[in-house]
Amino acid sequence: MIYPYKDKYPIIADSAFIADYVTISGDVQIGEESSIWFNTSIRGDIAPTIIGKKVNIQDNCVLHQSPNNPLIIEDEATIGHQVILHSCIIRKQALIGMGSIILDSAEIGEGAFIGAGSLIPQGKIIPPHTLAFGRPAKVIRELTEEDKKEIARIYQEYARKGQYYKSLQQK
Repeated sequence: MIYPYKDKYPIIADSAFIADYVTISGDVQIGEESSIWFNTSIRGDIAPTIIGKKVNIQDNCVLHQSPNNPLIIEDEATIGHQVILHSCIIRKQALIGMGSIILDSAEIGEGAFIGAGSLIPQGKIIPPHTLAFGRPAKVIRELTEEDKKEIARIYQEYARKGQYYKSLQQK
């Protein structure tokens, strides 16, 4: 379901895939070839939510914000199943593992990998190209070339898969 909130309407690229049972409301932008998977909720009723190109937001995610504190997800990021994002910044090609929670004003650096089930506290900054894990998360190590290739494989696969599912909707 796509809902306006007051005078704000979601802006969704024509090439984006929005699965069944997704709810998107208010001041939300979704870029080209991004995919939003089943049972996800994205609300832009307090501040903007900006989602870049080829981003995948996997099943059962919740995206929201605090006043005057937008949620920003840059291009080619992967947001794993059941992630909660709240007024944070996810930089290009970052991967947020399943079940993680990223809180207000936290920033996940470009190409960083947040391990499954992690908690990123308010205001925490995770450096680019690092692996962080835990509750609260701590940087464990720099990413290897194999890690970086796996992150690229995942976002590329989700972009292709989203386009496949989108083609089924158009029939």
